[in-house]
Amino acid sequence: MTKQRIRKLNWLQRHLPEGLIADARWLTRQGYSTSLRSQYVAAGWLEQPARGVYRRPRGSLSWQQVVISLQALLEYPLLVGGRTALELQGYAHYLTQDLKEVHLYGPKAPPQWLHKLQLGVRFLSHNDRKLFKAEPFTKGLPRLDAPKDRNNQAAHGNWTVQPWGQWNWPLALSTPERAVLELLDELPKRESFHQADMLMQSLSNLSPRRLQKLLADCRSIKVKRLFFFFADRHQHAWLKRLDKDAIDLGEGKRMLVKGGKLNKPYQITVPENLDAVR
Repeated sequence: MTKQRIRKLNWLQRHLPEGLIADARWLTRQGYSTSLRSQYVAAGWLEQPARGVYRRPRGSLSWQQVVISLQALLEYPLLVGGRTALELQGYAHYLTQDLKEVHLYGPKAPPQWLHKLQLGVRFLSHNDRKLFKAEPFTKGLPRLDAPKDRNNQAAHGNWTVQPWGQWNWPLALSTPERAVLELLDELPKRESFHQADMLMQSLSNLSPRRLQKLLADCRSIKVKRLFFFFADRHQHAWLKRLDKDAIDLGEGKRMLVKGGKLNKPYQITVPENLDAVR
């Protein structure tokens, strides 16, 4: 084995942690040609979970490893959001469903090879610029060499870091304040009013400062009206600290449920059994 080949293997061992993945584009930028990658696969130094995707072998591949690779190694501006972010932060035990889904939010879609991985989950990508005016995280997602502290889960604007796995790799996800708006955007087609209502009941410790900014940035009249509809039902302490008059709730009626009942304060149709304020 030549010295150059040894150097390239050593570099790969230092910069591609076992278990994480890199795509052909990333490896090409680092000087690993198609033929060299094929040699590494043949020798067992790399494996291919899907075409154009490589990893140093270590156990089975999980969706968390894939997302951490996208965020911290391949530098895709993506957050785990919506239902998935709420589940990971312990809020969504009411949100049960048969098919496991991982919701990803960002200004552009993730690479197509993501959907070719056999992981037992379905990745759903969302363009968050359709939901929010201001993009909160175009840069600054954590790198693999960031300080690794299991107790460091402080929020960075509207996203937070949850250390994952044996090496405390940083998994970036939406804060609960952002995630609940992302989830409400899925009503009524992909989420139910009952589940959203049970979820809002558990969200007693949200930050009014983050909520105020997110609601001001939110493009969706439907989401903002639904948020205040559910917030009124549960009357958490943070509701009194929100300036509702500063939030644009639009004009006119919004029919969200056929055959539902019109909620007059927010001019939305909701299931009849949810219309009464608690």
